Amino acid sequence: MPSLFPQLFAFEQLAPLVLRLALGAVFITRGWPKLFRHFQGTAEFFETMDLRPARAWVLVLGVAELFGGILLVLGFLTQLAALILAVDILGRLWKVSLWRGFIDGYEFELSLLAISLSLLVLGPGAFSLDLPL
Repeated sequence: MPSLFPQLFAFEQLAPLVLRLALGAVFITRGWPKLFRHFQGTAEFFETMDLRPARAWVLVLGVAELFGGILLVLGFLTQLAALILAVDILGRLWKVSLWRGFIDGYEFELSLLAISLSLLVLGPGAFSLDLPL
């Protein structure tokens, strides 16, 4: 494969590591407040979007985001976690962000979706419990 910097191919297993850590951190910081700080407020917001039963959806999404993020950071069940989080992001895009337009709308979720799908395809990379080095 032609490359401007072929010497960087020696570090190709570090790219998924960087993606895992970044995406994991984002989802941990999204899931924790849903479950432990703003559960009722999130449930009320879900009610306004016709997601019922709202409390059950907050619980499901909070658990998926918090534990999916933890799994990504650890590099354990990486592809399964990436798939679950991609579905979570698609739901958020469909119910919340898509209708706002690209700028200040869905550009962040689109980035998260791209990272999730990349991890689904690439796997965990270096320093993971899925693929230890």
